[in-house]
Amino acid sequence: MESSRTFPTLVYLTVLVVATCGLVYEFLFGTLSSYLLGNGITQFSIVIGVYLSALGLGGWLSRYVERDIAQRFLEVELAAALIGGLSTPVLFACFARPSAFIAALYALVVLQATLVGLEVPLLIRLLRRRVQFHDLVSRALAFDYLGSLTAGVLFTLVLLPTLGLVRTGVVFGFLNALVGLAGTWLFASMLGPVRGLRIKAIAIMTVLTVVFGFAERLTRASESLLFADPVVYARQTRFQRIVLTSGRGAFHLFLDGNLQFSSADEYRYHEALVHPVLSAVARHEHVLILGGGDGLAAREVLRYADVKTVTMVDIDPGMTELAAGHPVFVELNGRSMSDPRMRVVNDDAMAWLAEGDQRYDVVIVDFPDPNNFTLGKLYTTRFYRLLTERLAMDGAIVVQATSPLIARQSYWCVVRTLEASGLRTLPYHAFVPSFGEWGYVIGSRAGVEVPQRVLPGLRYLDDSNVGALFRFAPDMARIETEVNRLNNQVLVRYYDEEWRRLL
Repeated sequence: MESSRTFPTLVYLTVLVVATCGLVYEFLFGTLSSYLLGNGITQFSIVIGVYLSALGLGGWLSRYVERDIAQRFLEVELAAALIGGLSTPVLFACFARPSAFIAALYALVVLQATLVGLEVPLLIRLLRRRVQFHDLVSRALAFDYLGSLTAGVLFTLVLLPTLGLVRTGVVFGFLNALVGLAGTWLFASMLGPVRGLRIKAIAIMTVLTVVFGFAERLTRASESLLFADPVVYARQTRFQRIVLTSGRGAFHLFLDGNLQFSSADEYRYHEALVHPVLSAVARHEHVLILGGGDGLAAREVLRYADVKTVTMVDIDPGMTELAAGHPVFVELNGRSMSDPRMRVVNDDAMAWLAEGDQRYDVVIVDFPDPNNFTLGKLYTTRFYRLLTERLAMDGAIVVQATSPLIARQSYWCVVRTLEASGLRTLPYHAFVPSFGEWGYVIGSRAGVEVPQRVLPGLRYLDDSNVGALFRFAPDMARIETEVNRLNNQVLVRYYDEEWRRLL
């Protein structure tokens, strides 16, 4: 097992595995912190910074390991397997108490990264008598970086959508334990009695196997503490955590922990989003919906007999598939996703806009609020100019634009940004009980008049109240803001500051 030719190769493969595991844990911590605490860019940045610092701490501490290097490495590996494998279930269990979650998160980040930081230096020391130093360092680092690439590709494209957060952590904990077990043979000549190490490795692998089997139950139990109502559907996609709850006579959709709609009053939000803009333009044969993967905005658009095509661009196929097939969504959206006039495109909206040239009479922008920089780019001058290029000369767009009451600066920043993109704006708002006062903005090249009539037969809007949506009380009236540009993302800062005051 330890021939002069095979030993270094097996150790390099070990470096590859432990590097992959180490980066996956880093991704898991960042994803979990974003899921509960929001503002993904900020959370990922802080977690990665702390994790990298703790990696350095582990590397520094490795200098104090002077004897029994192989024994110490395997002990570190087994500790990393146990802590890393159980970290996601532990953090899910802390979801109901954010203060406990934050304390547990950073304790686990520091502890796990310190252990990971010990691994490669100890492995290099195990190889140094068999490989020349310049070859040793270059090869070890090459396999270390290759492991990072492997983790980065696998985590987003394969692991997260197929295994979910808890099972991904457990699987990589199992891999660490497997490395520890295999190491009792690989480093046999450098070890004393190995029976104890093998028993520990097998015990850890057994525990992780059991946790893997109960992972879905653990996740649902933890999320039941996070949400007020029972969880009836949950799925982790490449892009977000989708949770549907049922209670108090309604269904509620959450994306990454943020409420998207309640079936009790979503009709108010979607009628206000769709009908004013369609009433304000003469033609709406071809309609584009950006976001809105639940099919509820499409339901309202498809009420119009003269609509010939509706193109929906939503990045997450998990969301659009749910809207097309889940009984709750099918009933709510009136089977809009299967209407022959519908075409669903799963793509990034900004990239999709830049590549095409078809023009639309009406564009409905129904993205989540700009609570991070990934979403914030969809509220920038760059995005709105791309959007304008796809708008018919006499067409109009409408953007959901957060609350003009709670996030007044954010709301008027969206208005200001649309204007800076060359559009004339018509701001308005509606009351949605689940969210309070909610804001929207119509934009067009030449400007449109305040609509006085809407499609008859709606549940919320009619000819008597649609005009009132365009009047603002003094506490929601316009204020000056900066323009949200791709290189400053000032809107994300406004939004974070204003909603943080409420929370």
